[in-house]
Amino acid sequence: MPLETDSAPAPKARAAAENAGSTGTTGGTRAQARARAARNRRITVYTARVLLLIGLLGLWEWLARSAVIDPFNFSMPSKIWDQIVRWATDGTPQGSLWEQIWYTLYEALVGWIIGVVAGVILGIALGRVHFLSDVLGPYIKVLNALPRIVLAPIFLIWFGLGPASKIASAVVLVFFPVFFNAFQGAREVDRNLVANARILGASNRQVTFQVVIPSATSWIFTSLHVSFGFALIGAIVGEYIGATKGLGLLVSASQGTFNAAGVYAAMVILAVVALLAEGVLSFLERSLFRWKPADSGDGR
Repeated sequence: MPLETDSAPAPKARAAAENAGSTGTTGGTRAQARARAARNRRITVYTARVLLLIGLLGLWEWLARSAVIDPFNFSMPSKIWDQIVRWATDGTPQGSLWEQIWYTLYEALVGWIIGVVAGVILGIALGRVHFLSDVLGPYIKVLNALPRIVLAPIFLIWFGLGPASKIASAVVLVFFPVFFNAFQGAREVDRNLVANARILGASNRQVTFQVVIPSATSWIFTSLHVSFGFALIGAIVGEYIGATKGLGLLVSASQGTFNAAGVYAAMVILAVVALLAEGVLSFLERSLFRWKPADSGDGR
């Protein structure tokens, strides 16, 4: 009898194991189905994007060739492509195309780095120290209200035609969105986290570096996506007003010679540079925020 009693649960154990295996198989099948659906959706989205671009370019080309729109003013995609190829192979009046791209990218990148560092430091500082916020807040609001693009001629007078004036233009465009996001991120830190850190004996410096900055990182990265585009705008506007090299100078020179294809070609190159920079930032954000839940992709 004791043997029968000990062996009685065996069928139940086997049934439980079979149910667990069935549940695991079902869960794996659902995960595979979700992954397949997400992959199919990505393919559909990318295909739709490509088809939309092809359709818009084809419509533009047809409208220009059929004279519905003036090809002299609006140019056409085929002429724009020819202009890019000509610049890439034969160079520009200012030198190699790659040199112009690097010159603009260098100005935008340096201005972006300076603006980001200054915006993050000052934003975190004012978000943490209310006295500084009360004192400097009105001045920052006044500076933010100024049309910063009009500062480019002033920077040109101060720093000359070199890269310094373009870097300054990029800095003032980048600083404010980064500053306000860092400031808001510092203010939105969970007070319970700060209180717990205080209870555990953390100093102000430890709270700032181990609680506030990690919590504000998501806010800061949100501004980085937009701010690099602002840095490119600052560099281009500065070059357009006065420069010796750069894509902005190509735009200005093409406009001066009524070369609409050259203006659009420079804009296309700028768009490609901005998209590549956005891709790099998105990759860095995904690498740093692996803990964040992935987008469900359901369109909500």
